[in-house]
Amino acid sequence: MTAARRLATWLYAVAAGAYLLDRVSKAIVVRTLQDRPPARIIPGVLHLNFTTNSGGAFGVFGGQSWVFLAASVLVALFIIVASTRLGGLRSAVALGLILGGALGNLTDRILRGSGFSGRVVDFIDLQVWPVFNLADSAIVIGAIVMVLSGLRPEKATGVTGAARKNDEGDGPTGSAPG
Repeated sequence: MTAARRLATWLYAVAAGAYLLDRVSKAIVVRTLQDRPPARIIPGVLHLNFTTNSGGAFGVFGGQSWVFLAASVLVALFIIVASTRLGGLRSAVALGLILGGALGNLTDRILRGSGFSGRVVDFIDLQVWPVFNLADSAIVIGAIVMVLSGLRPEKATGVTGAARKNDEGDGPTGSAPG
């Protein structure tokens, strides 16, 4: 497997994990918290509180669901194209988190309303911040990892030189060109 394929595999595995965690957590929250009072995990600090919003991450720009639908689709398409040209493992993980989070919230918009104008399930309530979900967290963490990766550049492919040579077929275990 080439280095580029390994990085793309990481990206899609992380995206699938983030998406799955988001979908499972939202299903549990809808089943256990909808139409019930918040669960106070750490009173005054962390509550699990079922709510929905039509805005973006952390409820910003409520009522503009079409903007977030379009942004989610564009981001997903960009990441799919970028998955063939990843700079390293950090970029793969970061883009995987963003893709998984974007698809998690996009799924809510499709399933929880008419057309693509549905509402996103939120439930993590820190009492000093808008209520959010795991998809929002994945998007934000992925963006932070991307920014930090820009501050500390990665190796070109995220693999060692010897492994890169083997992938290209000119190393000691690769086949010689010809």
